[in-house]
Amino acid sequence: MDSFKTLTLFFLYLIVFSTCFIRINGMFSDQSLVTITNPMEKTTHLHFYFHDKLGGKNPTATLIARGPNTTAGSFGSTFVMDDPLTEGPEPSSKVVGRAQGIYAVASQHEFGLLMVLNFAFLEGIYNGSTLSILGRNLVLENIREMPIVGGSGVFRYARGYALAKTFSFAPSSGVAIVEYNVTVLHF
Repeated sequence: MDSFKTLTLFFLYLIVFSTCFIRINGMFSDQSLVTITNPMEKTTHLHFYFHDKLGGKNPTATLIARGPNTTAGSFGSTFVMDDPLTEGPEPSSKVVGRAQGIYAVASQHEFGLLMVLNFAFLEGIYNGSTLSILGRNLVLENIREMPIVGGSGVFRYARGYALAKTFSFAPSSGVAIVEYNVTVLHF
């Protein structure tokens, strides 16, 4: 009877342990079926609008390096920004933070940006807290997903994702309004 229990426990252990190392996607990737969650971790959803203004009076973004093609939107062109984040899409909407950082045209084959930015929040319990994004933004796609790679303040140890959707774009004035839906895990 004892050997039956031992053998049963051994096989149960073998089955549970082996499922942690199953190849799901072949040679390209491995995924573990075991998930570890921390009950102290919180999930926060944020919704706001990003206002990027390249021209006119009081621009919020400016070209700091021009690509070799001499046009501002060509491969290699790099911009620095300090864009308002608002509750609604209207420029007069309540400002809840600033998007501060750099974006560069980083693709030779499509209009793809490398985004390196912080969302610095100014409102409510998030005042003084930041979320950091480092990722690819394929501007012409309907919805773009970019990773949240860190944060500070309320968002210390943050990780998650930001979904960006162009609300409006006026090429003549260089004004883009982008809707952001952010999901972030943090302590």
